[in-house]
Amino acid sequence: MENVEKMHELALRAYSDILLLRNYSENTAKNYRACFIHFLRHFKKYRPSSISKSEIIDYLSASVKEQNWSATYQNMNINAIKFFYEKVLNRQGEMYELPRARKEWKLPAIFAEEEVRSILMAVDNIKHLCMLCLAYAGGLRVSEIVRLRCADIDSKRMVITIRQAKGRKDRQVMLSEKLLNMLREYYKKYRPSTFLFEGQTGGRYSKRSIQKVLELAKRRAGIHKRGSMHAFRHSFATHLLEGGTDIFSIKELLGHSSIKTTAIYTNVSRVHLQKIRSPFDKLNF
Repeated sequence: MENVEKMHELALRAYSDILLLRNYSENTAKNYRACFIHFLRHFKKYRPSSISKSEIIDYLSASVKEQNWSATYQNMNINAIKFFYEKVLNRQGEMYELPRARKEWKLPAIFAEEEVRSILMAVDNIKHLCMLCLAYAGGLRVSEIVRLRCADIDSKRMVITIRQAKGRKDRQVMLSEKLLNMLREYYKKYRPSTFLFEGQTGGRYSKRSIQKVLELAKRRAGIHKRGSMHAFRHSFATHLLEGGTDIFSIKELLGHSSIKTTAIYTNVSRVHLQKIRSPFDKLNF
């Protein structure tokens, strides 16, 4: 048993090293490690290299039933397990082709322009207001907002640089003149040192704290529609599309790898729907 524990320890260490060497994002590495630790705990009496594909499938099946895993979480666990056998142990990929869950297809939550305005007007703290405005004015993810540095705001070229975002990619988005003025007002008051938005004790501002800012603003504005900070990003893309911006430009602004990801906004844009007349309108009764 002691020997197996040592093997588990070595497996986890090697797993972490390869994640680091392959330059996986901090968030992905954290999630993969957590899934792999859960996996090792389940097979605590097994040597990791000896666990068979059928045993892995049994583990996944039991976990989905007993712990009610979502499709996204199930697939993340599959990726984490495959990473160990294929990237750490260098085994052939086809040996660990595991059945994946079909994800539910849901339309993104979108705020109407008037709802965005109402939410922003309900915020009375300039720091909080700037964070929400960045999400809508540039389509930034909340993780990108908390990593922004003062130097990433380029007032000469009027662009915001998002560094090492999802997929380890840099990108730039436009800097609104109105937003720039707000950021200058904020900077004069708070004087951040490293990150553009910092917590009370320094360091990066908490992602969860930003979500709480939005939740409070929605309550104050009387907005009951579902939608987290990511809904501002969705709203940014949808409102651009409705305003006539081409989908390829929106793809670049959002930092999507595939146009298929961006195309989802064509399903929630009201412009093309308004051009279609319902057959109900033709009825006389």
